[in-house]
Amino acid sequence: MRVILQRSKRASVTVEGSVTGSIESGYVLLVGITHEDTEKDADYCARKIAQMRLFEDEDGKMNRSIFENGGDILSISQFTLYGDIRKGRRPSFVEAARPEKAEPLWNYFNRVLRNEGLRVEEGVFGAMMDVELVNDGPVTMIVESK
Repeated sequence: MRVILQRSKRASVTVEGSVTGSIESGYVLLVGITHEDTEKDADYCARKIAQMRLFEDEDGKMNRSIFENGGDILSISQFTLYGDIRKGRRPSFVEAARPEKAEPLWNYFNRVLRNEGLRVEEGVFGAMMDVELVNDGPVTMIVESK
């Protein structure tokens, strides 16, 4: 599992003109799932993200968690994170999990985040989405289970 985390001041996702999820301060998560990923991978990534300290304290150091900062999560499935562009000019997505595997695991990942105590908004699995965010920092991290 591969998650691109972007700390944001606000973010939203729109599908066919309707906002499906929006947050103020928090993390935008672009979540990619590959064939070998299991619930164990989702557990690891979700708990790692919940516990990270990526917000500044009063001394300007990244020392505060999303809980301490009162932030939320906007989770967006992103199969293109497993796109391979090493050969040719068009990406190959053979490493991305098929939707019948990826969607239940993405839903599970979001449930784990909620069980950690976070408010989680979502995009729509498999949909064409317009994602807007104001990146805070910018701070971008890659969280991988393998």
